[in-house]
Amino acid sequence: MEKRILIIKLGSKGDVLRTTPLLHGLKEKYPISQISWLTYEDSLEVLDGNIYIDRLFSLKLESILGLLVEEFDFLINLDKDYPALALANLIKAKEKKGFGLGRDGEIIPLNPGSQYSVKLGLDDELKFYKNKKTYQELIFECAEIKFSLNYEYILELPARAIKFAEEFFKNKKIKEDDIVIGISTGAGKRFANKMLSIQEIVELIDRLHKNLDIKIILLGGPLELEINKRIKELVNFEIIDSGYNPIKNFAGLVKRCNLVISGDTLTMHIAIALKRPILAIFGPTCHQEIELYGRGEKIISEIPCSPCYKHTCNKKPNCMDAIEVKKIYNTVVKFLSNNRILVD
Repeated sequence: MEKRILIIKLGSKGDVLRTTPLLHGLKEKYPISQISWLTYEDSLEVLDGNIYIDRLFSLKLESILGLLVEEFDFLINLDKDYPALALANLIKAKEKKGFGLGRDGEIIPLNPGSQYSVKLGLDDELKFYKNKKTYQELIFECAEIKFSLNYEYILELPARAIKFAEEFFKNKKIKEDDIVIGISTGAGKRFANKMLSIQEIVELIDRLHKNLDIKIILLGGPLELEINKRIKELVNFEIIDSGYNPIKNFAGLVKRCNLVISGDTLTMHIAIALKRPILAIFGPTCHQEIELYGRGEKIISEIPCSPCYKHTCNKKPNCMDAIEVKKIYNTVVKFLSNNRILVD
């Protein structure tokens, strides 16, 4: 008999994308199943076309009313936002896992496997320093399914996105054998200092351009338009700007990169999903929760107050300032050489 499964994961696009490995585990455990996913409207596009998802719902009244009438065999809520917690309690399901809402408004585990993740959100010492589990290991633990590194992100790229990227790089005179390094220049507004400063990015670009035979593309969205414009003004050679594109077209550009340099951002998660080599830089967030699947390197700030997950920061130098550009450059060269991307 077909299992009816509902995943509740709202969050940001990157957070939703890094949850998709769970679909592999669910389909392996419940091969005959119908999987529904509830998320924010903005995150629907990263799940669109996913072969394991039968129904996609956004957090709208009409969707919620329908879900409150239905009954599921299995519900898992992996989001700690208040609407998700409340809906995990209210939607009918024979078995519930993940996070729910207590009578006093507190986050509660809906099953034994979720107890550790709830505690992780309450104990900074545990989350910042003691925990060694990746996000994927944590959500599989919540679902009480064994995690495997074979369970990777799922991001479907339509043919139009591949064609867009091909035409984009062709117009920029990028040849098939050119080595392209993508640099994500921003990191959203949620946490402070998740990416290098403009001055540090310019210094890194100068080093890369001077010493390596590569092409550089600045990766970003609407929040990075002004940043990328300023960076282009500060360098005296031509670099490519991705501009602002729909998420799948943007992912097509990332897919062409031989290496992506990024903070803990959506771009990083897209690179992981598309199996691109990545150099991930960590300041205010926990590096140990990020699974690179053996295709990247991490550079971690050694400033004592990192990680912190603060929304604002007035420290000088901050966690990203404390990372030397020379160290990033040397790591790029070493990684490219070790993976035979550079030609001696």
